[in-house]
Amino acid sequence: MKALTAAQRRNFRTRNKIRLVNVDRVKNRETRPRLSVHRSGRHIYAQIIDDIKGLTLAAASSMDSDAKFDKGTNKDAATKVGKLIAERAKKAGVEKVVFDRGRYLYHGRVKAVAEGAREGGLNF
Repeated sequence: MKALTAAQRRNFRTRNKIRLVNVDRVKNRETRPRLSVHRSGRHIYAQIIDDIKGLTLAAASSMDSDAKFDKGTNKDAATKVGKLIAERAKKAGVEKVVFDRGRYLYHGRVKAVAEGAREGGLNF
């Protein structure tokens, strides 16, 4: 078996904690979709994923034409992506999610996405 990198171990650890919190004990299934965040050097991406069906319900990134703007910081772009994902989630009929930060610390751009999504109306 191939050894896991430190980033993969952090990702699995975070995902398992989310699944333990998000399980309906009576029906033994997940109750809310997850808001997954990916951060690269230049851009930030957010997806709302229904793990039961294996579908992406909504997605947004800093590369979307709705999220682009001329001036500002990466945190500003991340906040805008959070608001955009909240807007698209509402169109898809999703109001409650579980936040999946993946292997990233809840700090900086990842925190800005979460705050933007909360401002947009998502509950988590």
